[in-house]
Amino acid sequence: MVAPTSSPTTSSHHRLTPAQVAQFHHEGYFLPDEPLFTQDKFNGLKDYFEGMLSDLETDVRPESMDVPHFQHPELFKWVFDDQVLDLVEPILGPDLALFSTHFICKPQGNGKRVPWHEDSAYWRGMLDIMEVVTVWLSIDPSKIENGCMYVVPRSHNTGKKGFSDYDDIAKEAAVFPTEITMTQRNDAAAVAIELEANRCSLHDGRLIHGSPPNTSSLRRCGYTMRFISTRSRLNREDFPWHQIYLARGKDHAGNVYADHTKAYPEMARFRAKHGKNGH
Repeated sequence: MVAPTSSPTTSSHHRLTPAQVAQFHHEGYFLPDEPLFTQDKFNGLKDYFEGMLSDLETDVRPESMDVPHFQHPELFKWVFDDQVLDLVEPILGPDLALFSTHFICKPQGNGKRVPWHEDSAYWRGMLDIMEVVTVWLSIDPSKIENGCMYVVPRSHNTGKKGFSDYDDIAKEAAVFPTEITMTQRNDAAAVAIELEANRCSLHDGRLIHGSPPNTSSLRRCGYTMRFISTRSRLNREDFPWHQIYLARGKDHAGNVYADHTKAYPEMARFRAKHGKNGH
């Protein structure tokens, strides 16, 4: 672990206007109207993902490729790209840390549903200042027919503030074994987030969202890159199985950051052993 005073990347050019940032804060999500990466850069990421997918152990579901950057530091070529950070900086400010990433790949025919949830519910107690922005990049086209994500606009600003109550559900058909209790959500207000490949959405970590199963003949894969301001502090004392990385700017909360040039297979093994997966 290292505690650098400055990040690997410092230059920025905002990709969101003040009006778009205001829309993000009001609705809890935003859809940029341009590709995330250049086509060549995106093709490189997709090719790298396909290689990871082909190496999955037979008993590992492709929806469960959580924190792949722990073992594949090559992913930082994309995660720390200015095209990504310049989307996040207008929302969180110039001092940014990577909180987590996750490939969630729903295979054709039997892709599992993602129950209604707030990401923040899985991180309760981990962050002092729960402000997380997720960049959800479509590796494949993400459409209604193959189980795209749905969000409930403005649900990040409810009284629960990202900590609804959850009920147990049958885990065999879903990515998570719990779901927000029905009385605390409004399924009818949900909006489908349909994306072409190399397009992305942004959403607040407290926003209620989920997705149906993929029973179509088309795979649906997305890559989530989750960022926090370095004014948020990671509680590593109670959560030793997680680590963050300084992406841009400088630290403000006394965090210790992992080295983005190194692999941490021991951390991944620790997480797997203790059942820390899928957020």
